[in-house]
Amino acid sequence: MDWSGAGSQGQQSQPQALPSFPRIWVGYLLGVATLITEIIAVSLHPELAKEPLLIPPLYLFLANFISLIYWMVCVYEFHLILSRATAGTYPVKPLRAAWFHLIPFYGLYWVFKWPRELARFVNSRLPPPLMRPDRTGFAVFPAFVVFLVLDRGFGIILLFWSASHLSCCLRYALTVQPASPASPPPFS
Repeated sequence: MDWSGAGSQGQQSQPQALPSFPRIWVGYLLGVATLITEIIAVSLHPELAKEPLLIPPLYLFLANFISLIYWMVCVYEFHLILSRATAGTYPVKPLRAAWFHLIPFYGLYWVFKWPRELARFVNSRLPPPLMRPDRTGFAVFPAFVVFLVLDRGFGIILLFWSASHLSCCLRYALTVQPASPASPPPFS
């Protein structure tokens, strides 16, 4: 038995097919479901609107939890696409991209940082810049703050609205040939 892989050395390495893009519409549905759940919770328990929410009803907790988990799955899938498109040279690893959302205080910086890196990647593949990294990071940051502080349902809808923009730009960047590396990427 040959464990050296000599049989596969003669074969040319085929570029890996990119994984499918995240299904953003599922995030919108989860946001609407979370909004409906919040309305039901407040109508059944009016004291929830007046007092700080220490222990939410189970159905409200599950709607919020599932929405957040799906957001992290989509972030993972974006970074998996980027990792495969760059043959593993993209600086942010997929699992790290999702888990960094959960680090207290750093998570707030992280939702600003990773969209900037994605925008830089998109701009590096296109001759004219398509995205401004700082604005892209700032588009996701307030949505995440709304999700954490103000309203979970509306916040998750805003998060997936910004994710749909990221998805469109990334799809476009992956369909064109990469720009020449002679000049530095704009807006870096």
